[in-house]
Amino acid sequence: MSGKLSTHVLDTVNGCPARNMQIDLSTIADDGQKNLLKTLYTNQDGRTDELLLNETEIKAGIYEICFYVSDYFASCGASLPQPNFLTTVPVRFGIADESDRYHVPLLVSPWAYSTYRGS
Repeated sequence: MSGKLSTHVLDTVNGCPARNMQIDLSTIADDGQKNLLKTLYTNQDGRTDELLLNETEIKAGIYEICFYVSDYFASCGASLPQPNFLTTVPVRFGIADESDRYHVPLLVSPWAYSTYRGS
């Protein structure tokens, strides 16, 4: 099995995929330093057109996906207080097995979110 990392974002307020949300993927060094690997945007299905990490890119280590939720909800025309309750949602996690598949979905509203390790 080839390892990979993917994501999927669902807008729980509007009951639809979160389209055109910015996502930053970074590695986290032992000293806590973040190193931005790439910036992607979700497509019409709330997924990225390319994998966050493909089989040649995936390495064991600590990663962080940063989801730009306030920008997304502003682009949808949501009436939100300033400052927004949630601005970005960072999800920090470890990859232990480079040959495994990792999927990190985000279910999000302007006030709450949930994530888990999917398949």
